[in-house]
Amino acid sequence: MKVIVTLDQALKKAEMTSKELAQKIGITEANLSILRSNKARAIRFDTLAKICEYLNCEPKDLLTVIGDED
Repeated sequence: MKVIVTLDQALKKAEMTSKELAQKIGITEANLSILRSNKARAIRFDTLAKICEYLNCEPKDLLTVIGDED
């Protein structure tokens, strides 16, 4: 299984830039970029909660699980 981050769609829906979100949740733009590009290996629950708070969404709106191709 693989987890895909769909943060870009949530940002568009909230009409917010990644720079604005990074400032609001207190992380660097570089770390947010790593998350947006699906290169992150983990995310802290408190960071996920802050993202959801500012984008008015739930974790399921940001993370999608896809199965193996087997």
